[in-house]
Amino acid sequence: MKTETLPLPYTQTRSFLTVALIELWERFGYYGMQALIVYYMVERLGFEDSRANLVWSAAAALIYVAPAIGGWIGDKVLGTKRSMYLGAMVLTVGYALIAVPTESTRFLFCALGVVVVGNGLFKPNTANLVRKIYEGDDSKIDSAFTLYYMAVNVGSTVSMLATPWIKDYVNAAYGSNLGWHAAFAVCSVGLVLGLFNVLFMRATIAHVGSLPDERPLQVGKLAAVLAGAVVVVFGSAEILENQALARAFVYLAGLVVLGIFVHLIRKSEPSERAGLIAALVLTLQTVFFFIFYQQMSTSLSLFALRNVDLDFSIFGAHLWTWSPAQFQALNAIWIMVLSPVLAWVYSAAGRTGKDLSIAGKFALGFAAVAAGFFAYGVAGVFAVKGMTSSWVMIAGYGLYSLGELLVSGLGLAMVARYVPARMSGFMMGAYFVATGISQYLGGVVANLASVPKDLTDPVQTLPIYTSLFNKLGMGAIACTVIALLALPLMRKLTASHQSHQ
Repeated sequence: MKTETLPLPYTQTRSFLTVALIELWERFGYYGMQALIVYYMVERLGFEDSRANLVWSAAAALIYVAPAIGGWIGDKVLGTKRSMYLGAMVLTVGYALIAVPTESTRFLFCALGVVVVGNGLFKPNTANLVRKIYEGDDSKIDSAFTLYYMAVNVGSTVSMLATPWIKDYVNAAYGSNLGWHAAFAVCSVGLVLGLFNVLFMRATIAHVGSLPDERPLQVGKLAAVLAGAVVVVFGSAEILENQALARAFVYLAGLVVLGIFVHLIRKSEPSERAGLIAALVLTLQTVFFFIFYQQMSTSLSLFALRNVDLDFSIFGAHLWTWSPAQFQALNAIWIMVLSPVLAWVYSAAGRTGKDLSIAGKFALGFAAVAAGFFAYGVAGVFAVKGMTSSWVMIAGYGLYSLGELLVSGLGLAMVARYVPARMSGFMMGAYFVATGISQYLGGVVANLASVPKDLTDPVQTLPIYTSLFNKLGMGAIACTVIALLALPLMRKLTASHQSHQ
């Protein structure tokens, strides 16, 4: 079907907007929940830092591993669009369950299991729809995924600023810790709005999807998917309850995905092999990046709670005050500022034939991440009574967010560019599995700065955090060097891949 002969509602831009808006609302829900979940476990449920870090990191791993199955369901069973719709509905239920006012950890873990299922169905299929909208246009794919990433951060910025405020306001007004649950409920409402939005705009994506989308819905297949979902919910709850089981599951998932990657490369057509190897190299680099990424909701969040002055002031004039959880929104705010700039740079460079390779962008991204963590590490030198300036967080998040756009923001574009279309759903899923594994490893790393419950003096907790941040900065420099050393190999693989297009 030729795009230019389609009626106006089916233009690439309108189709992209529909998918980007449902993604915006889904991320509103997810990041609104993420902003509070570690604090909720530490402050409301009484978890030790180490347990809260590992439970959330295991949940994040499961949330990102699930798309490996969800991508296949979208490609082969229900259809890409149907899986996206079903995933959004399941997520709505998941956030609503987290909002139920109970202190039962088992109930919380089951609710997180529902979120795992919903994300597994939603995430790979939404990204795959964007790929299908811009299929065959590499320069537009890079720009589209960068703007898609910006849509993600519009939703997450609003929710990460709103949910901590809602929590504090409702707790102050009504007590009984109801604020936590009111904030989680707002995450569910966001998904409801997203579903209504895509319902009204569904005509704009009527022409894109996978083969099952073009066929009538088979009730038997839907029932099988829902039955499998129930198993995953309770299996996820068990994994979150048992840390040894979580560790074994994550490492096993890593070995399985690596094995499947190797199998696909060996069995692929010679013309496809170079692209798949290139995708594998970049995916491995992405694993290292997300170890750094996971610090935002773990060690950096707890650092903001214990060692950051929450007041923003200039020359002694007070501007505003944030709660610790709201600092996570800095990541999304910076990405909204930087995304259009980078999208313009990519497009302009593409027109002149001077675009930097994705592998080169990855190397630059790790260098920016290193600078960001060193900014947090150096903050300890200027701290007053163990409390560092809130402006340090702005600088550190700015550098880190630039790195995120250069690495994670192009990760999905990398899959779209190098992977054959027939494998795209699975490979989108495999990319998210790699992300999930590194999220868990990020929690393990965050526990290097785990603070005992009885240690409350900021002067004593500060060096624990700054030591970790400096080590992470050194790790990011090592990743930069590895990415630079891999550049000649990536150039060779990319040239071979393009010669077979």
